[in-house]
Amino acid sequence: MTRRTKALLSLGTVVALTAASFTIATNAAQATDPDPSTQQYRPYLHYTPEANWMNDPNGLVYHNGKYHMYYQYNPEGTGWGNMSWGHASSTDLIHWEEQPLAIPRGRDGNNNVIEEIFSGSVVVDTQNSSGFGTLQNPPLVAVYTSNYTGAHPSLAGKQAQSLAYSLDDGHSWTKYGSNPVLNRNTSSFRDPKVFWYDNPAGADYWVMAAVEADERRVLLYKSTNLKDWNYLSDFGPANAVGGQWECPDLFPLPIDGNPNNIKWVLAVNINPGAVGGGSGGQYFVGDFNGTTFTADNIDPAGQLPPGDVLAGFNGGNFTGWNIQNDPSNSSGPWASAPASGALPGQQQVTGHIGTGLVNSFNGGDSPVGTMESAPFTLDKDYLNFLVGGGNHPQEYGKQSGNQAPPGYLLFDGFDYSGTLTQAGWQQAGDFQAALNPSTSGGEFAIGKRINTFEGGPYQDNNVGTITSPEFYLTNTNIAFLLGGGSRTDGQLQVELLVGGVPVRTATGANSGDLNWQNWDVSPWHGQIARVRIVDSATGPWGHLTLDNMVLGSEPAKVRSSETTVNLVVNGQTVRTATGADSEHLKWNAWDVSAYKGSQATIRIVDNNRGGWGHILADEFVSSDASHLAQHDWLDWGRDYYAAVSFNNAPGGKRIMLGWMNNWDYGQNTPTSTWRGSMALPREVVLTQTPAGPRLRQQVVSQADALKNTAASYTAPAQDLQPGTTTLPITGDVVQIDAEFSPGSASAFGLKVLGNANESTMIGYAVATQRLSVDRTNSGNESFHPAFSSAEDAKVDLINGRLRLRIYVDRASVELFAQDGLTTITDQVFPTAGANAISVFSEGGTARLESMTVTPLNPAMWGG
Repeated sequence: MTRRTKALLSLGTVVALTAASFTIATNAAQATDPDPSTQQYRPYLHYTPEANWMNDPNGLVYHNGKYHMYYQYNPEGTGWGNMSWGHASSTDLIHWEEQPLAIPRGRDGNNNVIEEIFSGSVVVDTQNSSGFGTLQNPPLVAVYTSNYTGAHPSLAGKQAQSLAYSLDDGHSWTKYGSNPVLNRNTSSFRDPKVFWYDNPAGADYWVMAAVEADERRVLLYKSTNLKDWNYLSDFGPANAVGGQWECPDLFPLPIDGNPNNIKWVLAVNINPGAVGGGSGGQYFVGDFNGTTFTADNIDPAGQLPPGDVLAGFNGGNFTGWNIQNDPSNSSGPWASAPASGALPGQQQVTGHIGTGLVNSFNGGDSPVGTMESAPFTLDKDYLNFLVGGGNHPQEYGKQSGNQAPPGYLLFDGFDYSGTLTQAGWQQAGDFQAALNPSTSGGEFAIGKRINTFEGGPYQDNNVGTITSPEFYLTNTNIAFLLGGGSRTDGQLQVELLVGGVPVRTATGANSGDLNWQNWDVSPWHGQIARVRIVDSATGPWGHLTLDNMVLGSEPAKVRSSETTVNLVVNGQTVRTATGADSEHLKWNAWDVSAYKGSQATIRIVDNNRGGWGHILADEFVSSDASHLAQHDWLDWGRDYYAAVSFNNAPGGKRIMLGWMNNWDYGQNTPTSTWRGSMALPREVVLTQTPAGPRLRQQVVSQADALKNTAASYTAPAQDLQPGTTTLPITGDVVQIDAEFSPGSASAFGLKVLGNANESTMIGYAVATQRLSVDRTNSGNESFHPAFSSAEDAKVDLINGRLRLRIYVDRASVELFAQDGLTTITDQVFPTAGANAISVFSEGGTARLESMTVTPLNPAMWGG
């Protein structure tokens, strides 16, 4: 993109938007003042918008000699929001020119946003079936999801499918006046992919594949005019179901180029729950008869992944587990033995395997407790298990239990044998000596407590004060459990009095659950103090509950109201998972390779007494691979999502494009004036494998024009001794073609974007036959806790060799193994100047059979 394009874009944006949006366009232009080619992580091969946020590709279509890429775009900032369709075009899929905003958000007569433009597709309506154009000038028709905002008068919170059309080759768009054209009156019906179906049985028609995202279903519809749609069938849930299904695509491909042997491919993107973690795309191969898609590669839901079963709960007991039931309900939440399914008062429980499972619904949602396995050694790379129940994750910095910090327990924790009055407390107003301290009221109290609801005859309408005897502030912190009502006017609070004056106060949170609060009392160290409970509040939540005041040097950790499964190593939780507010158990997988050889325990926590306050778990299996590895994936990395294909591509080719990012951390990537990029376009074909027909992917051949072959380096065939060998070529925008054989090595591969301290490592482990991209030491990994990772996939050697093609582009690595049968795509954010390339071998001598490193000329900003 040239600087002239920038000026045209800013002008076009201003023209396309309303007058009220002028400052938005101006701010976007100001944000691009730096030369994009000088921005540290700006890719030179991959498409990025000049400014602002971009995610899913939409409306991919070829028309009149140009490829059009529409995409989810925020014209007002570098984070997700204000969803509209951005637009770029290209004649070769490699050099892209950014165009003015294509389809903006919808507004009402008062300029309130009532519709956001979510994902969809564009078709060339050659026969003018829609009536939007003519046979001489057929329209482009965009079929997209209208995400209706709370300001919409009749469809607030709903998602439905709408139309827009263009009569000028996709540059300007008019929304259809009778939108939406397909509405199920649900909140997660989206992402229509439309194509023309050549019906061998008769009349042809349009087919739409869309998703009910939360239900993990792809719904198929047909139409003859793009306006009126009839339901055909649906597909799913199947295979990976750990997150929402999004951005489906359905298309036919010949197997190994044979036009008489056609299979259909259904691509379904999922977030979270992908094989690499977070976002990704799976695919199914099967048949479509014009009505129904049937897949050949559905994996049995009840099949355990290969490995060692650590706990299956099928023996009728919890042998080896330390069970901590609720002191107030000794039979809950775990009881004394595994459940066989649903418990009294619970909906049907599904997805578990065998005769038993962990189910903390004993006694309903109210009981809380923990259960922990005996220690075991982590000897494999993954821990697979089934989890369901409440969606209450472990909250960062909070505790799973209800533990007080170390220190001196003030006032015996209110566990006096007599009354507060007998212990030297003063009570005024409605509070009566015989009723204080209380033995009831408030959840998570530890023994007796002060409860102003129970402490007098009028419950929430009790008023008065309760004041402690004097004590010395001999440390720096007071931690305490507090629950009850919330007031900000001083009528309902616990006070720390020094010299008779309140110096610290606290109030409740309109909750019966007591949780930890802390006072820093260091300014009054050594002085005499009292605690006073003030209750002048009446009506609902007109009370406080106080317990367990500890004077010490450390603040208490707030309790996490979680329902979780946790992996504990050296006393620390290193992996955690929760349910999805569902009684259906789903597979989860933890990559535990970083802790191999360590002793660990599995700790299951039910710390929630509210709705969905229970957890389900089953079948903990130690494995060499994630259970998700049994499914078929478009890509095995972290950064290939929302991939869909171009309609109307020349030569009948199937070209797919994906967003090179991940929702786990996508809004935190350390770019500056823009955020988000596209992967390189890939041509996909079907090839026969021992497992059946599977996709093979290669970057489109047009990318070969970028090669600077005069500057390429070819390494001689050589044995690789144990260690790392730096090559006499550097580069951060290169194509690498390499072939290895393992020899006696246990692992081998290459490193890119390296310097003396860091690199991105591409390695093959011989014993497990797994190929990986390891970015745990790739530069900036600290911007988000989910980023540092290593992604791997099982890759069989072919004739004893591993063949790789790698595209390196400043801040990304796209890896194609064995001629594209397996791909791994990862973003990386290396230190400026990290451009070394090296090869390595471990545990023995590997063989580098061939290797060529070819610099690539920039297609975008650096050109």
